Amino acid sequence: MKRPRSGIIYCDSRQLTSKSSDIATSPAYGRTEREHSNRKDWQNLREMTPYIWEYRDRVLLALACLVVSKMAMVGIPVVLKYIVDTLDADPGDIIVLPLAFLLGYGVLRFINSGFNELRDAVFARVRFHAMNRLSVSVLTHLHRLSLRYHLERNTGAISRDMERGTRSISSIMNYLVFNIVPTAAEFVLVALILFSQYDSLFAGIIFFTVMLYIGYTFMVTEWRMHFRHQMNALDSSANGRAMDSLMNYETVKYFNNDVHEIERYRNTMGEWEEAAVKSQTTMSILNFGQAAIIAIGVTGIMVLAAQGVADGQLTLGDLVLINTMMLQLFLPLSFLGIIYRSLKYALADMDMVIKLLQRPLEITDSSDAVALEIKQASIEFREVKFHYNSDRQILGGINFKLEDGEKLAIVGPSGAGKSTIARLLFRFYDISHGKILISGQNISTVTQQSLREAIGIVPQDTVLFNDSILYNIRYAKPDASVDEVKAVAQLADIDSFIEALPQGYDTVVGERGLKLSGGEKQRVAIARVLLKDPSILVFDEATSSLDSQSEKNILGALTRISRNKTTLVIAHRLSTVIDADRIIVLEQGQIKEQGNHESLIEADGLYAHLWRMQQKKVEV
Repeated sequence: MKRPRSGIIYCDSRQLTSKSSDIATSPAYGRTEREHSNRKDWQNLREMTPYIWEYRDRVLLALACLVVSKMAMVGIPVVLKYIVDTLDADPGDIIVLPLAFLLGYGVLRFINSGFNELRDAVFARVRFHAMNRLSVSVLTHLHRLSLRYHLERNTGAISRDMERGTRSISSIMNYLVFNIVPTAAEFVLVALILFSQYDSLFAGIIFFTVMLYIGYTFMVTEWRMHFRHQMNALDSSANGRAMDSLMNYETVKYFNNDVHEIERYRNTMGEWEEAAVKSQTTMSILNFGQAAIIAIGVTGIMVLAAQGVADGQLTLGDLVLINTMMLQLFLPLSFLGIIYRSLKYALADMDMVIKLLQRPLEITDSSDAVALEIKQASIEFREVKFHYNSDRQILGGINFKLEDGEKLAIVGPSGAGKSTIARLLFRFYDISHGKILISGQNISTVTQQSLREAIGIVPQDTVLFNDSILYNIRYAKPDASVDEVKAVAQLADIDSFIEALPQGYDTVVGERGLKLSGGEKQRVAIARVLLKDPSILVFDEATSSLDSQSEKNILGALTRISRNKTTLVIAHRLSTVIDADRIIVLEQGQIKEQGNHESLIEADGLYAHLWRMQQKKVEV
């Protein structure tokens, strides 16, 4: 056999390794939580299947594109072998260039790239639709969870879990369809070629090297993840402490604690430094071991192939084919450590969102729930008992009835259970005993949507969306016209204020409505309730945070909108409810007194005592 004049094609082990690194662009970057030890990954993947299988045709087409792409990829070394063997001849023997093989080589390259891109394009709809569906499902479930859950939640953590959870399904599909499955398919095709065409010793060395490489990567990656977790946790802690000290700059200066804050930060950063050094050192150990395994495998194959060529059992094309296959096989494996780690993170993120979706709903409509029908907008509490926790009762046997068109006020000391009554009326919680009736219907037997459509509320703390004033008023009736919005704004005595603003009704109120004053926010809330036009009105401490002038103006507006409406007023300031038809005085979840203002003053009980205390504060 003649030796080629242009030198042989070979692969350097340096080409076969791509250094793993904990780069910031990795999906796992910045992650500080440890994965759940009680995860059920296979079960979670089954839970995600419906989100993917909706586009099963696209999934199957993408897999078909993958197979074609990998067959072309594995065919490239085979064609390359024939090109080299044809050219590896005496100059006089080469009559024409092996154009067919050269063209075939180019076509296979094109097919490989083309079907890879086609796979990505076909699978894009599957990926992003799954993310879309999962995001909507999570938000829907969050809205259906009870107020109890939302009072206990960590909003930042929930937001992060939602983001990571929906992204995890894309990441997992990405790793499976674009990394793991293609590598496995190529592995199978290479095995078929090697076992059918060459001595089994070649395949044995390659597959032993691959298995050793995978086992080593998994083992070291699992071991070193502890240092990465620790590094991320300390990084977040140091950043949190730095931001906390800067946000509380004045307090730090008041107490002359600059050195204390810097020392805390320095200590945490010192621990981060140690964890970061260990993380990088272990990463170097991983990279070194991977490079050593590949180098040993490549050397063994090269020795065998070179010996085969020298003995005349193999052609130079065979050596090129085996080497090229090794190059193609080891290149994707070089990223195995990053993929394995990122896949574990993605599975942990998926576990979070699955657990959130599996969280049971506390408040649900019964199977035979009907729409609430308002004939007369009466409210009745019959022996209502309620507790947030079993060891602390909030309401104990509450009985009262509010007739259609009547105005009832509920007053009492802080913690007496006043605001709880409003929450129970909206059925944010289910009572532990008794009944709550609206227009004679038990609210537990009607749909939540119809119940809440019948009630409007002006809350103690009006929270607005970070949107325009128009959007916030129209929130009660999204299809309302601008004229309808302006009409209720006039009734709420806020129209002139809005019109005076540079952007008018298009003025954005800021996060939680912080660009508006307390009185202005309350007026927006009143306009919103007017637009809703419910049968029942609830004022929950609606003026407690206002100054005297604002309170007077708001009370006038509330009085106007509550005429001929069934109205429940929950108040701390007794001066705001003296015009109520009836006043109920709560203390420690029990009704202590009830009557109108004059009769309660004459009774000289708890109400009279609270009245005198508040009058003294006003005089002072």
